[in-house]
Amino acid sequence: MANAYLQGVEISASQFLDIFHHYDNDGNGYIEGKELQSFIKELQQAREQAGLELTDNMRAFVEEFQTNADAKIGIIELVQILPTEENFLLFFRQQLKSCTEFMQAWRRYDADHSGYIEADELKNFLKDLLRKAKKPYDEKKLDEYTHTTLKIFDSNQDGKLCLAEMARLLPDEENFLLKFQNVKMARKEFNKIFELYDKDENGYMDENELDALLKDLCEKNKKVLEVSKIPTYQTAIMALSDGGKLYRTELALVLCAEEISATSPS
Repeated sequence: MANAYLQGVEISASQFLDIFHHYDNDGNGYIEGKELQSFIKELQQAREQAGLELTDNMRAFVEEFQTNADAKIGIIELVQILPTEENFLLFFRQQLKSCTEFMQAWRRYDADHSGYIEADELKNFLKDLLRKAKKPYDEKKLDEYTHTTLKIFDSNQDGKLCLAEMARLLPDEENFLLKFQNVKMARKEFNKIFELYDKDENGYMDENELDALLKDLCEKNKKVLEVSKIPTYQTAIMALSDGGKLYRTELALVLCAEEISATSPS
């Protein structure tokens, strides 16, 4: 079926998802190694069978990856290669060009401040994105985009997207959350850290308190975090704050490995 989809002049959102899952055999979120080589070979064969030439993007992709056994591509790279209908995933990048814009959007669309973007919230986000791009859509198409986006990024299949899952929409170089995945703490440790850096004990961190925390984290995790990027980290994380007040639950989205709420015990 995936081979037949590759022959299409335009690929729908649901077909794109089927193609990705077909080649991502181990389900790790990337097409890599033998998976990638199979994809390249079958892409060329499918286009030839359909009497279609490789697009410029396809040709550049084949030239770059055909002889690179260690290469891998993710969802966003694939959507730039295939003639996906509306390039719906690329709409995210047009609207969210930096990690700060991403965090601002997260706070806006996580309407109930649950720490997750649920299906109805994601649908509202996609609807606004399509309107901004002045792209025509109907309710059926919007539902398809919502369902497909959840299927692609909902790695634990709980029907909602956490911050780290949705951040996969960002380019790797902009996705600072990838780095923070390696320094996340257990809930007990996180609560102790929060209380330690909340110097005035008012229940939230301001920019100065967050700056002190980030400096110490960078010093402790030099192989993962970059001191030169502290202003970027700080600006992006403060975008989650409530008028400059970064509460425990907001910071936990970035630094805590466990789900946490305002009433979580330390």
